[in-house]
Amino acid sequence: MREAAQGPAHAKTPPGGSGPRAMRGRAAAGALPGRLLAVALLLLVASSAEGKAHNYEDALRKSLLYFEAQRSGRLPHSQRVAWRDHSGLTDGLEQGVDLVGGYYDAGDHVKFGLPMAFTVTMLSWSMIEYGDDVEAAGELGHALEAIKWGTDYFIKAHTKPDELWAEVGDGDTDHYCWQRPEDMTTSRQAYKVDRERPGSDVAGETAAAMAAASIVFRRSNPHYAHLLLHHAQQLFEFADKYRGKYDSSIAEVKSYYASVSGYKDELLWAALWLHRATSKAEYLDYVVDKADCFGGTGWAITEFSWDVKYAGVQILAARLLLRGEHEAHHRSTLEQYMAKAEHYVCGCLGRNTAGGADANVERSTGGMLYVRQWNNMQYVTNAAFLLAAYADYLADAGVETVTCAGGETAEAGEVFALARAQVDYVLGTNPRGISYLVGYGAKYPNRVHHRAASIVPYKHSKEFIGCTQGFDHWFGRRSSNPNVLVGAIVGGPDRRDRFRDNRENYMQTEACTYNTAPMIGMFAKLNRMARQEREQEVAPATSTVTRTAAEV
Repeated sequence: MREAAQGPAHAKTPPGGSGPRAMRGRAAAGALPGRLLAVALLLLVASSAEGKAHNYEDALRKSLLYFEAQRSGRLPHSQRVAWRDHSGLTDGLEQGVDLVGGYYDAGDHVKFGLPMAFTVTMLSWSMIEYGDDVEAAGELGHALEAIKWGTDYFIKAHTKPDELWAEVGDGDTDHYCWQRPEDMTTSRQAYKVDRERPGSDVAGETAAAMAAASIVFRRSNPHYAHLLLHHAQQLFEFADKYRGKYDSSIAEVKSYYASVSGYKDELLWAALWLHRATSKAEYLDYVVDKADCFGGTGWAITEFSWDVKYAGVQILAARLLLRGEHEAHHRSTLEQYMAKAEHYVCGCLGRNTAGGADANVERSTGGMLYVRQWNNMQYVTNAAFLLAAYADYLADAGVETVTCAGGETAEAGEVFALARAQVDYVLGTNPRGISYLVGYGAKYPNRVHHRAASIVPYKHSKEFIGCTQGFDHWFGRRSSNPNVLVGAIVGGPDRRDRFRDNRENYMQTEACTYNTAPMIGMFAKLNRMARQEREQEVAPATSTVTRTAAEV
């Protein structure tokens, strides 16, 4: 199971604007004055530093393992997660197309194209920003493999310029079964979008993923990078020319990954990634020309997710402004994008004094950003990445402050401090002292809502396990899962930092690929920073010893 279709959080309709509707309001975290909130945040970070330091390199290594546990298809000899085996080897056979491969998005076995593509986009963005840090930690090869496992599948799924296979499997039948993927007996029906049944959101996100990945592979595999870019350009043209929501074309996806925000954010998102990959002015012209009618400069959003890309769009556009990578006639529109990007940043900081209760993100007692009860951790990890990236863009441009709605400001250093605090919360700096990254630390969830992890490994027992047998013998067990889903980030605690480690509690114990993807970059960056901090601590001590010896 996964989150039910919901609207984007804290969406405010601008005068004359258009865009996604807010499904429900909630109390803002901004009850505390902004400065007081900032001080509390910095104290939280300081307390983390004074306590047990987090091993970000270990977290990075384990996060990349998780993607191997989520693989569908024929597993390679280099597969490190030994309790998984080949699965989904006939995917696409009924439709006469090879759809073997890709990722299962969560604890079940449907291959959903929209969240899979977003996962790959965020993995790629992590590498674009922090790839050197990933390489320094010795994990470059594994990170590239994680991206390529997704993009290889997208190449297969993009069978014609105007045709993309967007789903394999059926969520309804899948959820009646509790089986290992190696034993699957559920439907593997495949569903596509094309000219007659458009899906601009899934095609746009897949274009973004392939464009971003092309940047990543440009140095190590230029031929592959060129191939990815070719597919990305075709997919964007298809998505833009034949516009429509993919959940209107594929009814089976509506209960699981409905595109509530529509497709306009994905078209802007894809255009920005294609601009970054190609430097072609036509893509930036598109983002500027469509800024108003597509809601890019109208929607002040305080969530960023597989469905709602506006905050990511706005931050990427702000980057172009900060770096001066634009023409003079783009400037005023990019400034509007940047104002909305800073609304998102300030919303996370609880610093927007204008805009009402929905202008800021709620915060749990322990300091976690809280958007909604179902898989809230996805909003935490994605926010951490966006905040860190934006703080870096500001630093590179020599900008020290962020302007918030209502006139208050925030220092760029506070933006990154919040990002780090959210990562540390995930790793165990929270009221329960539990790591929500499975396999990391002394205490983490042991009953993750995940079929393969909860059943004896196929390699140990090849005896077939049927649909109901899995429920009867494995799902209801109170014991820990026989397989540790290392690197998974579960849905996480509620607004009061409460968490119940129970397999049936899928709102909190199911993990998703798009929870972990942005953390690859964050763990790599924080690992470098932690190493630099240790070196700085050693340097003064060494110089003191040298000076004392010289005096003697």
